[in-house]
Amino acid sequence: MIYTITLNPSIDYIVRLSDLTMGITNRTDSEEYYFGGKGINVSCVLSELDLESTALGFVAGFTGEAIEKGIKNDRIITDFIRLKDGVSRINIKIKADEETEINGQGPHIGEAELEELMQKLDNIKDGDILILAGSIPKSMPDDTYERMLERIKDKDVLIVVDATKKLLVNSLKYKPFLIKPNRQEISEIFDVEVKTEDDIEKYAKELQKLGARNVLISLGGEGAMLIDEFGKKHKAGVLKEKVINTVGSGDSMVAGFVAGYVKENSYPYALKLGSVCGNATAFLPGLATKEKINELLVKFK
Repeated sequence: MIYTITLNPSIDYIVRLSDLTMGITNRTDSEEYYFGGKGINVSCVLSELDLESTALGFVAGFTGEAIEKGIKNDRIITDFIRLKDGVSRINIKIKADEETEINGQGPHIGEAELEELMQKLDNIKDGDILILAGSIPKSMPDDTYERMLERIKDKDVLIVVDATKKLLVNSLKYKPFLIKPNRQEISEIFDVEVKTEDDIEKYAKELQKLGARNVLISLGGEGAMLIDEFGKKHKAGVLKEKVINTVGSGDSMVAGFVAGYVKENSYPYALKLGSVCGNATAFLPGLATKEKINELLVKFK
C-alpha cells in the first residue's frame, strides 16, 4: 500500500478575471475549485495511474467533509482524522492581470490529534510506501516528520520526502528512498548558488552522503535530473506545449516517479513517467489525467 500524508488539506478556489481593482466589487469571468494539499495531489495522480493509495492527515468542518468526499474513489482510501473544531482551509487563487494568492491557516492540531495520526502509522507494513509532502502547520511541532519516521524506522518501508529546508534535511538520517528538491532549495540547504548541471550533481550527491538514496531535482522549464542510489545521473527534458498551471506539477512528478518504479523497477522509466506526469499537470487546469498522461507518454523521449 502507498500512504500519503497531508497535514493541512485545502480547497483551492480559483477565480479568473481580466483585471483586479482594489477597493471595489470585482466580478469573475470564471471560477474553479480543486481539493488540494501536496499529499492529496500525489494520491489523485496515483489514482489516474491505476495505483491505490491511502490518504492520511487531518480534516475539519464542512470544508473537510467536502475534501474527503471529493477525493475518495475506488483507488483512494480516505483515512483522515476528523478534528472537532475549526474548518479545513480555503486557499483563494486570483488569476487576473497579476496572480495573487491568499492561503488560509487551517485548524489547530494538538498533541492528542497528532498521536492519533501516529497510531495510524502503526498499520504500515514492510513493503509499503510512505510519502511525506509539504509543510507543517504552525500548530504542530517542527519535528513532526522526524517523529513519524522514527515511528516506522524498524519497518522495511520506502520513504519519500518532498519538503524544504530543515524538514528535508532532518529526514535524511532515516535514509529516504526518494527526495525531490529543486535548484533553489538545494542552494538554500547548502548556502551556495547552484548554477550549473555539475553543481546540481555535486550537491545531490552531498544529500546522498547525508542519507538520501535517490535525489530527484526538478529544474522547471529545463526538465529534471535524477541521481540514483548507484550514483548514476539520468536526465529528462520537457515537452513543448502551452503551460496553463504549475500548481501540483511537482506532486505529479513524485506520483509518476513512484508509480514508474513500482511498475517497472527501473529508475529511467520512473524518471520518464514522473516527468510526463509533471508536464501533464502543467498543461491542464487541474492535475494530470490518465488521458493526458498517455498522450504525452507517446511523445516523451
